[in-house]
Amino acid sequence: MVEANYGMSEKIIGHGTWYDKMAAAIIERERKLGRSLDLVRTEMGIAASGYPHVGSLSDAARSFAVTLALREEGYNSELIAFTDDKDGLRKVPAGMPKSLEKYLGHPVTDIPDPQGCHKSYGEHMSRLLLEALDKAGIEYQFMSGAEAYRKGLFNEEIKTVLMNAKRIGEIVKEEVGQEKFLEALPYFAVCGNCGRIYTTKAYDFLPKENKILYVCEGMEVKGRWLEGCGYKGEVDYRKGDGKVSWKGEFAVRWKVLDIRFEAYGKDIADSVRINDRICEEILGYVPPSHAKYELFLDISGKRFSKSAGRLFTPQLWFRYGSPHSLLLLLLKRFVGARSLDVSDIPQYMGELDELEDIYFGKKPMKDNKELAKLRGLYMYCWALKPPEKSSIHVPYNLLAFLAKMAPKDREEEFLTERLQGYGYLPKGQKLDENLKKRIEYAFNWVNDFEKIKETAISLTAEEKAAMEELIQFLKVEDEPEKIQNAIFNTAKKHNVPPPKFFQALYTIFLGVPQGPRLGPYVLAMGKKNVIDALNRALKNRS
Repeated sequence: MVEANYGMSEKIIGHGTWYDKMAAAIIERERKLGRSLDLVRTEMGIAASGYPHVGSLSDAARSFAVTLALREEGYNSELIAFTDDKDGLRKVPAGMPKSLEKYLGHPVTDIPDPQGCHKSYGEHMSRLLLEALDKAGIEYQFMSGAEAYRKGLFNEEIKTVLMNAKRIGEIVKEEVGQEKFLEALPYFAVCGNCGRIYTTKAYDFLPKENKILYVCEGMEVKGRWLEGCGYKGEVDYRKGDGKVSWKGEFAVRWKVLDIRFEAYGKDIADSVRINDRICEEILGYVPPSHAKYELFLDISGKRFSKSAGRLFTPQLWFRYGSPHSLLLLLLKRFVGARSLDVSDIPQYMGELDELEDIYFGKKPMKDNKELAKLRGLYMYCWALKPPEKSSIHVPYNLLAFLAKMAPKDREEEFLTERLQGYGYLPKGQKLDENLKKRIEYAFNWVNDFEKIKETAISLTAEEKAAMEELIQFLKVEDEPEKIQNAIFNTAKKHNVPPPKFFQALYTIFLGVPQGPRLGPYVLAMGKKNVIDALNRALKNRS
């Protein structure tokens, strides 16, 4: 298994990111293997059994970034989006009708779409993720697993897997201690009687007749026993009435589609390791390069789950933040599990603005390698099609506040006036499309949530004392200039450099270290809101 090397080399490769280094490593490996470089394919898998979440998009984003890096190296590369729509339904996802219970164990492509907008349940779920890929600018070649089996794309490799089933069972036992495939073939047939796929046990293969013999005896699925119907039957594996188990299907796909790179989450590390061995030892194909990434966790520290209803969908992100900010979340790093909540979206919008300033030279950096890496990261967030000029950056918190204050029926006029007054928008200039979209995100936010999460900061004892005194002053003062001067004087009194104190206040209020003149802004926000925000900052860091 080839894993990514996360260390920085002395030489800046491509755009200086991990993805450029991964692309270079893939090409070096493929040359040593002597394989053709006419088309270097990457792959991502689409689970079609439940609603896609943000983590589901990470496979695509990372593999597409590698695809782009390969193209930058001068190689033809494409991303295959393979949907596992032959997969069986193991559990009715939260939010779906209970009537789906009768389809447990059935291939998702054979289950009707409860919402009636697609040909099947599986297509409905797959399309939700594909729509997110489209919105994020991710290019892919779509492939349906059910269609691939039906067309016989995997027939030769399926036969090889079945002929070597005993050895595959031994590999599975050696790697994870599971003995299941010592007794059963690594293949699930669709029962000809009840139509379920995961209740069948394939027990014999007749190679001359191309048939698999099975019995529908039942299976434990998601902690419950799914009783089989007892039917004994046979299937011709060439007709697509079944699928290879996960302990083998990855390997089959890699060989047939000639995949050279696929990222994977740590939750399927065992399956990838098994498939690597099957791919090389049974199918005679050197498996693709890999990169293992950590998973996203919800705010409680639990893994996102399609079936359990712990979901943070890409569609939800797009309601409050840009597709590029979501790509930043997915691409900025591989290592370390990250907890994620809707309230993190403003932070990533702000980070994207900061990257844009670096990209356009508005924020200088002394370290050339770090500069190249951050510029490259920004470019990959835009699928290597960055804007020609910098956009107008207005802190998310400020837009949310203005959206909340805007009078009905004259929202755009109100925001335009305020942004001009605060110096974000030149006098006489109207809102451009980018800023209108940001304002739309902010309005969605204030319509759905009470407030946005304030930025947590560390306060020194001196800053804490200055903030406590400022709170007392704000309780009795209503003049903007006197408030402005009080901030400056309070900082000096407590031996805090005034610029540092102003930065701390801007960070608490806006999430960025600078903004509009604070005296008038404090009154615009409402003194009670400001005092409450400062008290929360003190409480969080006391």
